[in-house]
Amino acid sequence: MRFVFFITTFWIIGLLAAATPAAGEETVSREQLKGLDEQVQEIKSDVLSIAAELNQLEERLLFPSNTQVALFISVPKGAKFRLDALRIQLDGKAVAHHIYSFKELEALQKGGVQRIYTGNVRSGDHDLQVEAAGKSGSSQFSLKEQFTVTKKVGPEIVEISLTDNRIAVKEE
Repeated sequence: MRFVFFITTFWIIGLLAAATPAAGEETVSREQLKGLDEQVQEIKSDVLSIAAELNQLEERLLFPSNTQVALFISVPKGAKFRLDALRIQLDGKAVAHHIYSFKELEALQKGGVQRIYTGNVRSGDHDLQVEAAGKSGSSQFSLKEQFTVTKKVGPEIVEISLTDNRIAVKEE
């Protein structure tokens, strides 16, 4: 992606240099500058679409669909507890840890979800351990739950739903 950006930058600089009059040459007309601006905008659009395609290809290479597992976090809409931190282990290995800001928690409480982890695992059963810490009312809470997630052929999506007194897992 950087390579494409550098080549595009050098090409644009070349166009600008070609459009800049040397001593004694006539000035560039407005139509030529407008045409040049349109070309630059078209190139920028092409570069952005190439970058998006490269990101998709990178994700497919790093996380092939037959081994991909993605973990998402959600809380019930309008939840009144404050989630401070979350730690996730998959097969005994720490895969995610997050400390929540006010804005992140507010987004979750409005029905948003957070993709907290994407990785590769083999098909079969896997141990998933989720630890959450926060505050409900005036008291602190700490939850720790262990689940078995069954990875099938194809991408696996696991939703981890949190409340102030329990953690639930839903596989798709």
